[in-house]
Amino acid sequence: MAKVAPSILSADFANLEKEVKKVEAFGVDFIHIDVMDGHFVPNITIGPCVIESLRKVTSIPFDVHLMIEKPEKYIKDFASVGADLITIHCEATCHIQRALQEVKKYGVKVGVALNPATPLCFIENILEEVDLVLIMSVNPGFGGQNFIRSSLKKISSLKKIILENNYNIKIEVDGGINENNAVEIVKAGADILVAGSAIYKSENPGDIIKKLKMIN
Repeated sequence: MAKVAPSILSADFANLEKEVKKVEAFGVDFIHIDVMDGHFVPNITIGPCVIESLRKVTSIPFDVHLMIEKPEKYIKDFASVGADLITIHCEATCHIQRALQEVKKYGVKVGVALNPATPLCFIENILEEVDLVLIMSVNPGFGGQNFIRSSLKKISSLKKIILENNYNIKIEVDGGINENNAVEIVKAGADILVAGSAIYKSENPGDIIKKLKMIN
């Protein structure tokens, strides 16, 4: 079955504890936390202090997605406040392998992310270093965007590479995921579905989470 990671980018920031507890009740697998710096992406969100506060109110694993320039400068900060997985964009640093190794140094699982226009060849030489690959299916920066359908081909191509090389890597997909397109995304090879608006803007978030988790 697919794993579900609600993105708090679409949550009510004035009531983050309540919003996390809302999805915790429905057995989600991760809380997806988007960290944006206003440079790598055209938006600014939250930093380590907010994550530290949320860590005190839930035991759900934190899936921290760094959409920031020079992420290697901040890895220690995010690892020390409770991140269970830190994902870095290959486009955000000249030394992606060094940055991935830095994450591992703190005993945190590590992921690498690709923007929609970035081909898989950019990460083929570092796949042995990672626990997860995050395929962005929208251009990062804002929630509520439409799924880019060309992402399906990228997901299936990555799945083929993983199987052929017997890599122990999960595929996470983030952007425009909802109950209408989730089946084909999982069929293409996704293991973890990040959903923000589909969950937090729904009148029945529990129903959406249940539907996503039942896909296999």
